[in-house]
Amino acid sequence: MEDPHFADIVTLICKEDPRFDRKAYDFVRLGLDHAVKELRKKDAARADKSRHVSGAELLDGLRVYALDQFGPLTHTVLTAWGVTRCTHFGDIVFNLIEYNVFSKTESDQREDFSDIYDFETAFVKPFQPTKRARPPGTSPSTEVLGAA
Repeated sequence: MEDPHFADIVTLICKEDPRFDRKAYDFVRLGLDHAVKELRKKDAARADKSRHVSGAELLDGLRVYALDQFGPLTHTVLTAWGVTRCTHFGDIVFNLIEYNVFSKTESDQREDFSDIYDFETAFVKPFQPTKRARPPGTSPSTEVLGAA
């Protein structure tokens, strides 16, 4: 169930900055939770429960979370929400920071989200078929027909 306070804040943000669908804000919030959990697993030696997530770590977490949630439709879903590059995730994060939904350190900045990965490479390429190498001396037509 969606937090009513969060929903109200996202409504305000979307009025001020209509570039992104409200679902993108929900996704970033859930993606941050996912990234924090994954980082805790990797960093089990740390005793403290709170951990700051850098822009690069969040972007990687959002990439993994998006692929897990939407599979081959990831690029299509994000594009429908107006999110077509890493900097857009940064814009969403900083919109949430301005409304005190997320917090930041003094060193955090929008540039931390500057195109860490290309959306086509991250969200489309993993689902494209791989090309098989043809045996030497064969042509595409002989492969299809099964002739040698």
